[in-house]
Amino acid sequence: MKTTRLLAPLFLAASLVTVGYGASHDEVASTWNQQAAAQYLDSREIWWQSWDPAKRDHGTICVSCHTVLPYALSRSSLSRSLGDGTPTRQEQILLDNVLRRVTLWKEVQPFYPNSLKGPTLATDSRSTESVLNALILSTYAQQKNHLSDITRSAFDNMWALQIKSGAWAGSWNWQNFHLAPWESNESQYNGAALAAIAVGRAPDDYQHDPKIRENLQLLRGFLRREYDQQPLLNKVYVLWASARLSGLLDEKERRALGAMLASKQQPDGGWSVNDLGTWKRHDDTPEETKSDGLATGLTVLALEQSGVGGASAKRGLAWLAQNQNQDDGKWSAWSLNKKRDPSSDIGHFMNDAATGFAVLALENSH
Repeated sequence: MKTTRLLAPLFLAASLVTVGYGASHDEVASTWNQQAAAQYLDSREIWWQSWDPAKRDHGTICVSCHTVLPYALSRSSLSRSLGDGTPTRQEQILLDNVLRRVTLWKEVQPFYPNSLKGPTLATDSRSTESVLNALILSTYAQQKNHLSDITRSAFDNMWALQIKSGAWAGSWNWQNFHLAPWESNESQYNGAALAAIAVGRAPDDYQHDPKIRENLQLLRGFLRREYDQQPLLNKVYVLWASARLSGLLDEKERRALGAMLASKQQPDGGWSVNDLGTWKRHDDTPEETKSDGLATGLTVLALEQSGVGGASAKRGLAWLAQNQNQDDGKWSAWSLNKKRDPSSDIGHFMNDAATGFAVLALENSH
């Protein structure tokens, strides 16, 4: 178990000066505040669980790509570092919510109903949820090194909604509110990459289960077929998935992507989400182009997990260690869609994702 260091501001400032781009993983790990990151993530999950727009039928809540999913993926890692790995109260509420929706899959309503602006939202949000449920439950199953029956049911729900024919074969319908990067035109590919990550981390050798052979063939086919047309951000997710699921990228492709990501790295060692795609804000305000925790955390995680990180990943880790907000423990990122009030709860959505992926990168760097 790693010892958490609650660093006083003066000591932290002094230690950060010594963290260079060639710093070891242990040196980087000693310069960020795990407890503060955990407190930020917990506070945001508590808020989300109490937020009326997030509430759904049967006493459940919506699982969001920007707040809940990064929380589930990262908080479990922090729980192991800060304690005995037992889920916190907020994690358990989240897990109980997902388990309830999987158990009542035929009874619960989709996250969103159809509307004039979204005539397929019910179907799309149902498919989206099936992938997110499988990914969250496989993350916790990985810790126990066992795939429970309910987690297998979540995967069964996911595979049942996979598109089996046509141009989108192998993927899932995905909710689209024209909000980049997780609910927009390019998000259907991203969702398929998340499904691949879920399968790759599932224990009990699930990915070699004969029952899902055809599903995986379709999934691999889609991810490879559409890979060249994707924004760089989606390719980073595939790079991450390729670390545990074969047949997505070969070694040459991984190294080529690693080199491309290195070329996008900013002088300070971080990455900007705006450099990983071609997004334009709806309100025509200038995009933030400086390094952010989301792009840097996700990129470092994918580079390290896939084994093509090298010096570029080390520089990214150093940036993450040096750019945690010392007031509240978060890492920052900015909306791709409009300029938002950074002090508002909605204005924190990208910070939630940034903090989750920054924690994942730092926790998986040793």
